[in-house]
Amino acid sequence: MAYWPGKGLEQTEGTCKAAIQRAQELGIEHVVVASNTGRTARHFLDSGLHVAVITHQTGFKAPGHQEMTKEERRFLEDKGFDVLTTTHLFANIERAITNKSGGLYPGGIVSATLRAFGQGTKVCFEIATTALDAGLIPHGKEIMVVAGSGGGADTALVMIPAHAKDFFDTQVLEVVCKPRIPK
Repeated sequence: MAYWPGKGLEQTEGTCKAAIQRAQELGIEHVVVASNTGRTARHFLDSGLHVAVITHQTGFKAPGHQEMTKEERRFLEDKGFDVLTTTHLFANIERAITNKSGGLYPGGIVSATLRAFGQGTKVCFEIATTALDAGLIPHGKEIMVVAGSGGGADTALVMIPAHAKDFFDTQVLEVVCKPRIPK
């Protein structure tokens, strides 16, 4: 396990290399990668892994705006990557109610709890579940999940994700790398 001295973009190359190496050592075939622009996903070109790329939902940064260009999506798909843009697991209709009326909601509590381990850990849980629910990865199999904070990858976990309806059955088998100080 590696602990990075910081979080975000500066750790992307090391995180992706560590994830690929550990996936190969374990015989893992599938990797789920958070990549909003495609920059992080490109680190998995020629890795021999089946890559599912999960982007921010359209409208995350600004109404109607998608951060990944159509050209980048097409490039990644032409390389055999699955690219999924969908609503975030922890940012669904409950957040709209909370934003409008105040109060707490279960997804927000789970999200805040996972952030204690770092933003990347929270995103790993989110995108692994999303990829499984979308049918991009096999159920019940070990996968590598890569995510981060601040526009880069800084966290890699070996997981067996569960569907959203069974979220608490998710298993983290290994922490490959993460920021030592997550906040």
